[in-house]
Amino acid sequence: MTLFGAGMMLDYQTLLISLGVSTVCLLLTFLGTWMARRQDGFLLTCVTGLAFLVPGIFSYSYYTEVPLQPVAILCCSLMLMGFATIYGASRQFRLGCSPVRDAVRCSVLAGAVTVTPILFGLDGLGFVGLNVAAAIILFATAYEYWLARAEAPGPLLGMTFLYAATAISFVLCASAIAFQGQWVLGQAPDNWAENLNIGVCIAGMTGIGAMSLMVHQARLTEFHRKESLTDALTGLPNRRALFEAYEKKSFTHEMAVVVFDIDRFKGINDQFGHAAGDAIIRLMADELRDCVGLTMVSRLGGEEFAAVIRTAAPGYAEWLAERVRRHFADREIRVLNDTIRATVSAGIAYGRSEGSDFDTILRLADLALYQAKRSGRNRIELAKPDLMAQVADNRSLA
Repeated sequence: MTLFGAGMMLDYQTLLISLGVSTVCLLLTFLGTWMARRQDGFLLTCVTGLAFLVPGIFSYSYYTEVPLQPVAILCCSLMLMGFATIYGASRQFRLGCSPVRDAVRCSVLAGAVTVTPILFGLDGLGFVGLNVAAAIILFATAYEYWLARAEAPGPLLGMTFLYAATAISFVLCASAIAFQGQWVLGQAPDNWAENLNIGVCIAGMTGIGAMSLMVHQARLTEFHRKESLTDALTGLPNRRALFEAYEKKSFTHEMAVVVFDIDRFKGINDQFGHAAGDAIIRLMADELRDCVGLTMVSRLGGEEFAAVIRTAAPGYAEWLAERVRRHFADREIRVLNDTIRATVSAGIAYGRSEGSDFDTILRLADLALYQAKRSGRNRIELAKPDLMAQVADNRSLA
């Protein structure tokens, strides 16, 4: 081997070691990030994939110096298992499914294509199989992130590009071996495509790692945003979510707001305890959630709920509210040896033909609810025209 050739091999070894070290650093970064929020299984799957790739890369580095058949089988198997697991992580990211089946299936198929020729002494053909299998898996991974791009367009498009670019570099490696007809090598492949592949992998590893963390942070931010808009007890949108959705919308005569309030709720808490009160609130939430026709349902706080109806013909909101009232009165819960039933009152307010803001309609529905309470509870009331003047007077005094 010439000095230049030795120098090239030394450079290739250095690049392989650099790739291995970069992969270790990325693995530790992902692991630390996952440990801070263990609900995100996507990162843990990525860690598992990298845990296969690290020994795969270092064993391949050893194979370039000691080209033994068992070492070739080991490094190829580990690298393919790593790529397959990373593909499983991309499916898990997009669909929320378990990555195990996809990872195992890809590993077995790719391993068979790669290891079988090596066992028969056709190591060159085996490395062609390795590169083709890796390219297919990486293209499939890129496609999964492409399909998920709406969640975080910038980083996910970047990941799509980097996975695809890395896949292309593996295609070039396979093409270089196949073009030269080197079906039996007796050593690690050594050509321009291999050097290019290592460089692309190092760059891709760095970029994919950074963008994966960006996507994770975007998901974490979205999780906290949704959490801040969700009532913890019932899982319904809370008051803030309701106002974010409708405070800037104009309510016409075809739209309505219904405010529900559980009757004598304090007495239920005092007599049966807060656990019973929470059960009654969840029961009411389930009733509203199951009611077809309500556009959005929200827990305003305590025992009070609000529902928005976007398309409400005259009398439709009253019919829906009455159905909820009647069904809720028929339901019961068991607390220890006691059977508890509760009733609910509702106030309804329609928008105006010229349009009215959400806050005004909500106040009207609230005033109609108070009328229902004063009239004996377990009933519904429709906001009367005189209530509009009362709301206007209250605003002028504010």
